[in-house]
Order: sequence, then C-alpha cells, then structure tokens
Amino acid sequence: MADEKALMDEQTTDLSRRDFVALTAAGLAATATVGAAGHDIVETDVVIQTPDGNCDCAFIYPATGAHPAIIIWPDAFGLRVSMREMAKRLAVAGYSVLVPNPFYRVAKSPVFTDISKFSFSNPTDRAKVTPLMGSIGAEGAAEKDAPAFVAWLDKQKSVDTSKKIGTQGYCMGGPLVFRTAAAVPNRIGAVASFHGGGLVTDTPASPHLLIPKMKARLFIGIASNDDQRQPTAKDTLRDSFKKAGRPAEIKVFKSLHGWCVPDMPADANGPIYNQPEAEEAWTKLLALYRTALA
Repeated sequence: MADEKALMDEQTTDLSRRDFVALTAAGLAATATVGAAGHDIVETDVVIQTPDGNCDCAFIYPATGAHPAIIIWPDAFGLRVSMREMAKRLAVAGYSVLVPNPFYRVAKSPVFTDISKFSFSNPTDRAKVTPLMGSIGAEGAAEKDAPAFVAWLDKQKSVDTSKKIGTQGYCMGGPLVFRTAAAVPNRIGAVASFHGGGLVTDTPASPHLLIPKMKARLFIGIASNDDQRQPTAKDTLRDSFKKAGRPAEIKVFKSLHGWCVPDMPADANGPIYNQPEAEEAWTKLLALYRTALA
C-alpha cells in the first residue's frame, strides 16, 4: 500500500558498504513434496546463521536436479503464506527459492498471518510494523544478510552454482534487492522490484546510488500512485542504469502500490491486488530470469 512506502521513507536507511564473511546454515524443518504441472517440489523450513543471529527462512525447490537460485525479499508483512506460494510457483518453473524472514532480528515468522484488516493509517497497526521494518532497514543489515544467504544457497545440492542468482522484492523488498545486488555483485545476476518503496531518495543512502556496484540485469515495476507521488524517480533510475551500463527495463503499471501481492489489504476504494497486472508482472519476472540466469 502507498502508506507502506510513506513509512519506509521515515525509516533510517543510511547504508554502509562493508564486506562481511558469510556464515552457513543451521537445520532443516518439515519437508513436503508437492505435485505440480511442472517440477515436483520440496518445501522446507531452514535456519541460516548470519552475523546478527539465526534467520528463519522458507526454502522451496524442485525435487530433482540443480537449478538457479532466487531470493525473495517480502513486503512489510514478512514471510507468510502468500510469499511461500510465490516461491512454490517459481520452484515449479525450475528455480530453488529462498524466502527469508526479514524481521528475524526481532521476531520469528510468521509475524502476520491475517492482514486483511491491517491499515497503515491505524496508529496501532502502524506501531506494529514500524520496528519490524526498521530492523531490516538499518544500516548494514541487508549487507550482512545477503552474503550469508548466498553462501548458504551455494552449498545446496538443489542449487546450480554455475548460474547467477536472482532476487525479487515487493514494496519494502524493493530497496533490499538493490542492496543485495550491490553487496554480492558477482553472484546476483537478476534483480526485480515490484512497487518498491524508496528506490530514489535525496539521501546519501538512496538505493539508486548503488547501481554502479551491481552486475545484474534489472526489471523495475512501478505502481501508478507511486509514480504520481514521485514522477521523476523513473527518470533518475533510467539515467543511473544508463550511466552504469546496466541493462534494465522500467514499467509503470496502472495498478496501485501492492498490486502484485494476493493478500494485500484493501484500501477505502477496494482491493489493491490486481490479478491481470500481477500476472503481467510475473511474466516480466520469468522473462528476466530466463535471460539473466541462463
């Protein structure tokens, strides 16, 4: 929702660019095999050790073979069923997908199970999410997590390490995919942001300033109301990609902030999730991965 982007703009995200030693994983939890039209898949719960603690994650992958890896950065509601469903869909398409709990420093997942009544305009609801977003938005947080996630993925039999890794983010996850691509540039080959909040700011920590550090191909999907609020952001991004020599596609969708996520709470005017445009965005995502992770 647009208010999530506004809340992101209030967070302190002064990033520091340091290298961290990636630590490897902890255990597996419940495993299930799911039949599907494409690959049969396995869904597991894993714990990955990072410099800041133990991050609980979902890891979903094809039952056989080694495949390109994907990291999904969730929105402000974190790791939950809707994010797992996206990961399953990617796994069926032939990817090994990690969905971290971005809030592991302060809470285990799922932090939210039913968000249908959540409202960013409600002070009580807003107070729940502010410290969660602050924990991953903090200086250096994503820069510690990303190398740990990549190192863990590269040790999994289901991951083809000869292929680059993709990362996609929603709302709050938009800046996180930029930070991930800049933190591990030699492994991240594809970046997708959907209704990402705060990709361009007027601070030294603006995510768009990280573009020269990236070695990835990108797709940026912008919501119509985000574009209305910040009409020059797409031009700044386009300029930055061109100067850095990064292949990128930018598209402004007709839908509102949050349109790609099926369980996104409705606003006063009705549902935010827009299935036709969400499917268009998904098609763009798969095309990006086919090209950049081949």
